[in-house]
Amino acid sequence: MKHSTALGIDIGGSHITAALVDLETRSIIEGSWNRTRVNSHGEAADIIAAWAAVINEVFSHAPAGVKHIGIGIPGPFDYEQGISLMKGQDKFDALYQLNIKQLLAAQLDILPEQIRFINDAGCFLQGEVFSGAGRNYQRGIGLTLGTGLGSAWYHDGVAKDANRWCTPFKDGIAEDYLSTRWFVKRYQEISGETVADVKALVARMPADRRIQELFNEFAVNLAVVLTDFVRDEQPEVIVIGGNIANASDLFFPLLKTQLQQQQITIPVVKATLGEAAALIGAASLWHELEKA
Repeated sequence: MKHSTALGIDIGGSHITAALVDLETRSIIEGSWNRTRVNSHGEAADIIAAWAAVINEVFSHAPAGVKHIGIGIPGPFDYEQGISLMKGQDKFDALYQLNIKQLLAAQLDILPEQIRFINDAGCFLQGEVFSGAGRNYQRGIGLTLGTGLGSAWYHDGVAKDANRWCTPFKDGIAEDYLSTRWFVKRYQEISGETVADVKALVARMPADRRIQELFNEFAVNLAVVLTDFVRDEQPEVIVIGGNIANASDLFFPLLKTQLQQQQITIPVVKATLGEAAALIGAASLWHELEKA
């Protein structure tokens, strides 16, 4: 039987987001998107019931017989068996050591084999390789630059969390230098003024030439972190996402120059799918069924 539609899910600390994905056009099916708040500090039965309610609502928009689900969820988690190993992370403590795959399947009246899991950090890159900026590449790495630093590598058809955020860098870790808080802190140091985020910083650029210097400094730091990442993973493409990537014009040119100085000439591309990347990435775990 040909499966050309699957349900993609992104589970965060306070929300579940779900949508149907057309695996042939590699896009979200219009009108199927559902984002709902979930109390991650609740009891296990309540969390599972809340997730199931969202899934059933999205399935109500699906063609008959579509019951395959891909879920992006934070670690630690046994992705093969579907068992949560999260504990003491201010979310989902009640699910610790429970088999989420079996519990959810029972609630949805489907087989556990119809549910697959993927690490949420890898999910962004999985989606971008399947349908976005990284399409047609066999090996890739990705960074999400925003409040924190997300990282993933992709090869052999699956993306996984690369955990580069805590890599030692200068007098701290990579995330200290490649996140929104670095921009806010550095601008405070050079100007004595406070900005909320990178978007606010970009808005000030016409009146403050020093801001471009900040982006130059950021590009140099990013190139150093990426050089090690590239040497470890040997990718064919580098995908950059997250809110800071919206200002890519201000740091991509120097970033590419810095990488070229390290003999790294592979494409550096800006992510194109936004929030949809994780949902498309999760659903794409079922793509091989479409070929069957």
